[in-house]
Amino acid sequence: MIPVRFRPPFWAVPCLPAFALAVLGLALPAAPTLSAQSSNAAGHSGGPYRILSVHKLGGPGGWDYLAANASTRELYIARSGPTGELHVYNLDTLAPITTIPLGAAHGAAIDNATHHGFATGSQVTMFDSLTHQIIKTIATGGRPDGYLDDPITHHVYIFSHAEPNVTVLDAETGDILGTVNLGGEPEQSQLDGQGHLFLDVENKDRIAVVDTRTLTLTGNYDISSVGGGCSGLAIDADHGVLFAACNDKNNMVILRASDGRILTTLPIGVGCDGALFNPATQEVYSTQSDGTLTIIKERLAPGAPLSASDFSVEQTLKTQRGARTITFDPNTGRIFTATADFAPQPATQPVHHHYRPVIPGTFRLLVIGR
Repeated sequence: MIPVRFRPPFWAVPCLPAFALAVLGLALPAAPTLSAQSSNAAGHSGGPYRILSVHKLGGPGGWDYLAANASTRELYIARSGPTGELHVYNLDTLAPITTIPLGAAHGAAIDNATHHGFATGSQVTMFDSLTHQIIKTIATGGRPDGYLDDPITHHVYIFSHAEPNVTVLDAETGDILGTVNLGGEPEQSQLDGQGHLFLDVENKDRIAVVDTRTLTLTGNYDISSVGGGCSGLAIDADHGVLFAACNDKNNMVILRASDGRILTTLPIGVGCDGALFNPATQEVYSTQSDGTLTIIKERLAPGAPLSASDFSVEQTLKTQRGARTITFDPNTGRIFTATADFAPQPATQPVHHHYRPVIPGTFRLLVIGR
């Protein structure tokens, strides 16, 4: 998408790119307020999920990606703030661990085997994920935004809306191994564990397929007939199913990973900005900035071919307006999203930018589960 995370739909305001490291040195957090309040009354909409708690984290500025690391039990939240920061929290207690000043920032991938993190912003910054100390900066070119770690090959993929669209890094050394251009702007991406990288190319209404062994673009799945402007992508790698959350028609396009054959589409909310698949429950989660979380249930009969009847909307959970980026803890089954309160759009801001500043101190984290 256009960096919707930083120019959100109508009322919402994301942050400046979040999750990168450009300033050497670490800063301890200025004790963000951490208050949890029960939200059992939040709309269930007939399904099993509900908001378990809301945690007021406060601080100035907006946010971008959230990332839960189940192995280290850390939660990374990218904030725009005065300097652009990566906030690190304990994933279980949500107590603050540290804050890393980043400059312009988007997100961070962690390779647990090498204990190295890679944060995206105006450049990529490599850091030690155990000590949170910066190791070096890497000039990848483009505008580093999205990210993905391959735990099998220990390659880290950096994605940019400008060329090079994909830069591949060695997680051990930080060396650039190669680049791939997609002819469009990638958003979320997924690996199938069999040498294929899938990316939703938001401004081209297609899913790109990259061979991770040769680092070549090998396919494009055209989904323009059923959806476009996709900014979320999830995968059921075991069954070879892709789930593309798309803004143009507010729907989830479900397709076969092997050849791009469209299986079905299902309705989601307005302003999607992330999707995840939970293999333990065979559910797909899509967060939308209109204040909804869509849960899609997959019911696959063993040995049967994939069909449209295998998928249905299980629940539409009412969250809070602006809660659009998402992460997931597979150990607990809990989903995390975030939002804040917004001031009126400045009179000097063009109407089509739909920009509303975040009110300082109102940033909060929503914890969702069964």
